[in-house]
Amino acid sequence: MSHPEDPQRVVDPSGALNVVHTGVRRRRLHDLYLLLLVSSWWRLLIVLVALFVATNSLFALLYLIGADNIENARPGSFADAFFFSVQTMATIGYGKLAPHTLLANVLVTIESLVGLLGIALVTGLTFAKFSRPTARVVFSRVAVVTRRDGVRCLMFRMANQRGNQIVEARIHVVLALTETTEEGEVIRRLHDLQVPRAQNALFALSWTAIHPLTESSPLFHATPESLAGAEAEIIISLTGFDESFAQTVHARHSYVVSDIMWNARFVDILSRTPDGRRVVNYTHFHDTVRSDP
Repeated sequence: MSHPEDPQRVVDPSGALNVVHTGVRRRRLHDLYLLLLVSSWWRLLIVLVALFVATNSLFALLYLIGADNIENARPGSFADAFFFSVQTMATIGYGKLAPHTLLANVLVTIESLVGLLGIALVTGLTFAKFSRPTARVVFSRVAVVTRRDGVRCLMFRMANQRGNQIVEARIHVVLALTETTEEGEVIRRLHDLQVPRAQNALFALSWTAIHPLTESSPLFHATPESLAGAEAEIIISLTGFDESFAQTVHARHSYVVSDIMWNARFVDILSRTPDGRRVVNYTHFHDTVRSDP
């Protein structure tokens, strides 16, 4: 199996794009917002705490310019100036510490504005992260080539890791190959891989996608060696409607040559309870066994 950060991939197993963009002029503030929006909650919290401490430290240093800027503060005390800054930015105002000079009042005015803008931005960012729909779809670690109803097929399977329902789920499967045109130009060309059941009305159980390797398939004459030479990558895009969020969610995955097992099939993970209900056992979701060529 290939490394998740295999440089040949366009899409890594987590669904993120593995592409480096150069020569593009970016909007820094807009890109920063997108970076914070897609970051994990822990990373966002660390960034916000660091910005909060840094901003209050900066204002604390400004309050220490000159003497007696803060009433009832100890002369030259960074701690008193820092906590006065925290009270000002958070609009707490206990009443013990207060601005005492014109410079201090000007700084308090500026810091109050910074605090109001900061609260508005953090509130909007937090709401956007909570309301942003995400899918937790697990894809099998490998794809397999085996026979189904007497026809050789490429197969992989998916499952919804959340307890919510994804309805009208659809998949689009493409094969990316490095090819040379008649003019000698090397290009990356995408070929659609047809899946007979590309739509699932209720994505509640495990979903095995099957692409028959018939004469119309780009993979009909493919071998592991030919696919490796063409830097082949199978890219899957899944979209569906999340009933909980009432919004469309999506997931991506890809398989490179080393992720494809030939003459193998997936272990069955479906069974029934004594009363007849279906059971999906994800313990063996990624397991495979050998099959006939």
